[in-house]
Amino acid sequence: MAEAIALSSGYRMPIIGLGVWRMESKSIRDLILSAISIGYRHFDCAADYQNEAEVGEALAEAFRTGLVKREDVFITTKLWNSDHGHVLEACKDSLKKLQLDYLDLYLVHFPVATRHTGVGTTASALGEDGVLDIDTTISLETTWHAMEDLVSMGLVRSIGISNYDIFLTRDCLAYSKIKPSVNQIETHPYFQRESLVKFCQKHGICVTAHTPIGGAAANAEWFGTISCLDDPVIKTLAEKYNKTAAQVILRWGVQRNTVVIPKTSKIDRLHENLKLFDFVISDEDMETIKGIDRKYRTNQPAKFWGIDLYA
Repeated sequence: MAEAIALSSGYRMPIIGLGVWRMESKSIRDLILSAISIGYRHFDCAADYQNEAEVGEALAEAFRTGLVKREDVFITTKLWNSDHGHVLEACKDSLKKLQLDYLDLYLVHFPVATRHTGVGTTASALGEDGVLDIDTTISLETTWHAMEDLVSMGLVRSIGISNYDIFLTRDCLAYSKIKPSVNQIETHPYFQRESLVKFCQKHGICVTAHTPIGGAAANAEWFGTISCLDDPVIKTLAEKYNKTAAQVILRWGVQRNTVVIPKTSKIDRLHENLKLFDFVISDEDMETIKGIDRKYRTNQPAKFWGIDLYA
């Protein structure tokens, strides 16, 4: 069983999870049941992935057959941009699809509210100019207080943010009654974001690394980006530790005290990605990895939004 990180909410989050982004709906059932059998206890979902219902079916089957108990799994999902003004309905919609009574973690997926298109619909709300229709009437503070209400209602155990920078995270700490437990961001050896990671950790916010190996094939296909999997430094270390490149990269993430949620649809990779606790990367090699940072973001939503929100 993977180790876990204590969150500021008092709950524990397994340090390795399985991300279900861009997972084929028809293969989700087998994949999640296999993952649970192998030892995964943490699943990272989102309304935007359009597969919460399939994940819910798989979880219901796992609970029904006694493969795992509800209290032994950690389920995250996320509030989509177009639902910032409808937080309670959006959360209930996700719970219904996932067939759960509560979420372990609910995240604000991106720090931007867009035109509401109806709960459960998560297409990017573009204007006639092809640019994202940003709703400037809903502040992130308003959204956050609605997230806090979900905790008081018992629908959600921990709440957090995603894709927030230092400024927005600092602001959230200032206006929050319940502090964000987690900031889920893209970070990997080519995009280390040391300042953001350290800022969050210093203020009691656990960092979850989405795209922890740089998105590999999926992001190459969508965004034309390259992954650090083929980096010569990583390959050399993989040989040294007798591990795969992916295992070295994920172990690096774990040693930075970040939670990693690699996505894979291959059973052998599911096994491989869990095997991170039988070796330690030396301080010297951690420093070497520090040297390959390219400040390189591989997940580029601007492609779909007609505007670069990170500009």
